[in-house]
Amino acid sequence: MVTYNTGAVLFEAIDCVLSQDLLNELVIIDNGNPHSVLSELKLRSEEDKRVKIYSGHGNIGFAAGCNLGAEMISGSYLMLLNPDCLIPEGALRKFLEEAKSFPRPWMMGCRLIGRDGTEQSGARREALTPWTAIVEVLCLHRIVFIQQKYRRFNLNSMPNPTQTTKIPVTSGACMIMPVDDYRAIGGMDEQYFMHVEDIDFCHRFRKAGGEIYYASDISVIHILSSSDTSPFFIEWQKTIGFIRYFRKNYSDDYPKLFLFLFNLGIIIRFCLKIVKHSIFFILRVLKNKLFHSRRSFPFGK
Repeated sequence: MVTYNTGAVLFEAIDCVLSQDLLNELVIIDNGNPHSVLSELKLRSEEDKRVKIYSGHGNIGFAAGCNLGAEMISGSYLMLLNPDCLIPEGALRKFLEEAKSFPRPWMMGCRLIGRDGTEQSGARREALTPWTAIVEVLCLHRIVFIQQKYRRFNLNSMPNPTQTTKIPVTSGACMIMPVDDYRAIGGMDEQYFMHVEDIDFCHRFRKAGGEIYYASDISVIHILSSSDTSPFFIEWQKTIGFIRYFRKNYSDDYPKLFLFLFNLGIIIRFCLKIVKHSIFFILRVLKNKLFHSRRSFPFGK
């Protein structure tokens, strides 16, 4: 579990993990939390020997944090779990029971939902190629003749499968695999700071002969946006992550001019996102100022 300024949900997530009956250890990589939170984490470690805290290295990013945690564990299986994910009781046992018949190497994800039960994007996806990215961003999947030939990248709008099924990509918010399978391909690519590293990992995992499974009957509550991180920084990390992913994995398959224009489109998308965030931020500020001015100078009796 890699954590950075996660907030109160962190301890709720820890409690959910510690309730798993097959848990061997919980390794928490502290990438930067307030002193009060770190003190509480160390107290949890003293109270429960399964909890191990690693801190003092600064914010090394999600990918590097996952790799650091994978080096530290002593068990046979590795679960990567976001600090804002609430895993249900008995889920770890269900994962391992499902995986008994899987040939190695294997990885498994599960359904990610909000507190309202709505399925989120990310847990089940198609392989990310330049084409599936274009279909997703431009919503081309809504066009019938394209929908018949090409599926969108995120599959959460489709009916949830009735049984465990193979998928090309799952989310790093919750994934489990034999730790040796994780280490065999060198873990996460640490050139990604945050975002896209899980997509890249799934791509490399499948190229190495691995299979990825989606456990449709296991639902994990994913709070989202719990970390105290600037949305502008997050969008920029997504942008440079996608550019790295396509350059790294598709430079030999597409003309250089196409990838240049494609990456230019990713940067334009980032700029549009920033404009959108900025407009909403300004409107919120103006709304708050208007509200406070009305309270300061009430009209009427």
